[in-house]
Amino acid sequence: MNLTFQSVLLIVLMMLNACAGINKVPHDAQLKSPPIKVVGKGMPDIDLNSAIYEVPVKQGVTYQDVVDSLKSISEGMNFVNPANFPIGEHMKIRGVDPQGIKEVHSFCNLSMGTEIILDHPEFLVFAPCRIAVYEKKNQLYLGLDRPTFDLKSVKNPSERAIKSAQELEDALIQLMEKASRGDF
Repeated sequence: MNLTFQSVLLIVLMMLNACAGINKVPHDAQLKSPPIKVVGKGMPDIDLNSAIYEVPVKQGVTYQDVVDSLKSISEGMNFVNPANFPIGEHMKIRGVDPQGIKEVHSFCNLSMGTEIILDHPEFLVFAPCRIAVYEKKNQLYLGLDRPTFDLKSVKNPSERAIKSAQELEDALIQLMEKASRGDF
């Protein structure tokens, strides 16, 4: 063999050997990682396979700060708060320790949700939108039932319903972002 051929063969063998040491992620492992949507602004990413979007409340922000913030900011965003459900209080009445705060706040903004309801009246089962305030492991959280995920339950949603659900979800996440900091 000539020297050039031997040199090329040696280089190819070295490259193959180097590539063999690379730790490749199996194809099925790549498929299992959930698709996400990046929110930014220090907020957690959205797992697009989950109906729940959860945000931890910032240290130093109290439960009352969060409740006051939700009320003040939601009104400024043209949301109404038709009902609150103090689930933890009802658990206490029944002799069950709720292990911290457990409540649900409902919010409605008809200027954002009208298109969904007109095109798909069955979507009313998800109305009004809900943000939960709860404690787990001594940390206060806000949790959202995501309108875009709920819309997956509707067969063949219209384009305007999809757009409206995304607009509604974005607004609710903005509300959660501000409330998690105790903003007004």
